[in-house]
Amino acid sequence: MSNLVLVLTALEDVTADMVISALNERGIPVARVDPGDIGEGLMFGARLDAEIPSWRGRLRTPSRQVELEEVAAVYYRRPTPYAFRFADLPSQLRDFASAEARHGLGGILNNLDAVYVNHPAMVTRADFKPAQLQRFAELGLRIPPTLVTNDAAQARAFAAEHGAIVYKTFRGLPPAQDGRAGAIWTQRVDPRTFDDSLAVTAHLFQAQVPKAGDVRVTVVGQRVFSQQITTPDGALDWRRGDWADLVHTPVTVPGAIASALQRYLTSFGLVFGCFDFALTGPADDPAQWVAIECNPNGQWGWLPDSSAIADAFALFLSGKEAVFHGDADRRE
Repeated sequence: MSNLVLVLTALEDVTADMVISALNERGIPVARVDPGDIGEGLMFGARLDAEIPSWRGRLRTPSRQVELEEVAAVYYRRPTPYAFRFADLPSQLRDFASAEARHGLGGILNNLDAVYVNHPAMVTRADFKPAQLQRFAELGLRIPPTLVTNDAAQARAFAAEHGAIVYKTFRGLPPAQDGRAGAIWTQRVDPRTFDDSLAVTAHLFQAQVPKAGDVRVTVVGQRVFSQQITTPDGALDWRRGDWADLVHTPVTVPGAIASALQRYLTSFGLVFGCFDFALTGPADDPAQWVAIECNPNGQWGWLPDSSAIADAFALFLSGKEAVFHGDADRRE
């Protein structure tokens, strides 16, 4: 049985490139496939019977052939959406072909006898901010007082209770019709501007955290990487400015926080996540760490310790490190 790692992602993905390089350095067989290439660029066949209840077959691209039985681990990164593949079809045919590809090819790739980092179903489950914040609180982590509403009166009452409040999106701004990406950053809002237009959709409001800095914590299996992020102008949202101007400083995650993050991932069936925290005081005091969110398929290639993170991915995908299941199993 091979220890092949299957990387599912689009053609241009610098983060996946780093993991593939780390796997190559360790001599781990790896194959890169974009399910969105279904068609002449990706042919496949998979069989199942009662005697062998595992999918058998192969994926074939112009440059590779992958035997499904040999896949031991799957790094599910950011494959091209099936809808992009069928964008030129009339809407009904596009939606039909996309759904058939997702349920057919996707149904196979999501149900291999392999370790997933992370399984797409688990990513979907963990990708809702209300669920994230609730789990943080259940684990004893500090969170900002939060209101999710489409009611202007409730939003005004929340602001009256907490003073300065911020608004943030749940999912971010999708690309425009011309394909250009946009962004809506976390921003302070004036409750006097709230009106009936809030009723159109859901809004996320939080009490503004009087932060001393931000921390990005990347957890891969049992390995924890963390960088404090400082902006030259003390911006409310560090993503808003020029990332080249950000100052990164390694910071130690308190043991109580690290343990909570491992439990967080386990509770969602994840083995990897990018966590964002606001610091309200000294980093060695767990009480000063305010949990903001977790991206279960987050970016980390821009961080100073990205090489070490890529190596942690390679270590996990190659089966050299187990998943954390509690303090008794933790290895330093």
